[in-house]
Amino acid sequence: MRLAFVGFLAAEVHSGGCSFNSKIPNHSHPHTGGESLHIPPDLFRHFDPSRVAQFALLIVAAIVIAFIVGIIFLYIGSVFRFILFDSVLSKHCSIRQGWSRWHRAGRRYFLWQIVFFIAQGLLLGVLIGVPLAVAAALGWFSNAGQHIARTVLGITLLASLFFLFILVAIAAQTLAKDFLVPIMALDEVDFADGWSRLLALIRVEPGNYVVYLLLKIVLAIAAGIIFGIITLIPILVLVAPAALAVFAAYKAGLGWNVTTVSLAIIFGAVLFAAIMFIAALISVPATVFFPAYSIHFFASRYAKLDALLNPPAPTSELPPVAEPTPPFEPPPLPPSPEPIG
Repeated sequence: MRLAFVGFLAAEVHSGGCSFNSKIPNHSHPHTGGESLHIPPDLFRHFDPSRVAQFALLIVAAIVIAFIVGIIFLYIGSVFRFILFDSVLSKHCSIRQGWSRWHRAGRRYFLWQIVFFIAQGLLLGVLIGVPLAVAAALGWFSNAGQHIARTVLGITLLASLFFLFILVAIAAQTLAKDFLVPIMALDEVDFADGWSRLLALIRVEPGNYVVYLLLKIVLAIAAGIIFGIITLIPILVLVAPAALAVFAAYKAGLGWNVTTVSLAIIFGAVLFAAIMFIAALISVPATVFFPAYSIHFFASRYAKLDALLNPPAPTSELPPVAEPTPPFEPPPLPPSPEPIG
């Protein structure tokens, strides 16, 4: 249970993703392509600006709360990344002691993640925004029919850049959680010095790290498929009653308002947390395996980690054995004098 909790907060859950798609029923009559859309004149007769303002305020509040909760969980997950590393390394999981020991290193790792996310956004904006701005300046959007070949080439180039960006982001995040965390934990440095030392180690044998990343991706996909199938049954057990309750409320004529939307958000968040914790509980073997895999790979390249993973066997030096003392023997008597005569 403790490992599941630590793995959940450290984002080390290896199970297939679940997507819940809700379809809104459409009762409008179908229309052919040549017909124009007919808007009834009384469409906005019952338009209530106050109700729209309530929904807009609810949406803004949900976005703000989601952002704050995301930042909080990002900080907690940064600390629990070190707790997971320590638990796998020492084969003992203690959340309270781990938090008091690693919250300072987790704060440094949290700053790295903030910098990483900001850099991701800026880099993605440059990779996508600059080509789109160039295409708009050349007039490709206004006369798209005359630039079909250029449009196809541009879309292919953007897709390739985006795919390369995703690969680089995944590689950086994997290197950070697998190798930067041990360096920051054992050397007690910030993320800048930690990356400097990690890159110095990678330059020695970059090919092995590339193979490691490829194997890690393959193993993560395999673990996601296996544990995703295993967690499917308990997820259905949780989701089915909730879906039946929503369907019953819909049939009973319960409409969407501020109260029902708020309750749906609250119960949906609780249901999502329960599903994620069940997935984390089932994925405990993978939660332990992947950090252990990275620890054993990195230990042969990082001396401090190797010393903790493979401590020298204790040598018991016994005191030298004293020679046995021979039993006491009296000195020989002098010979008796011979008689004269």
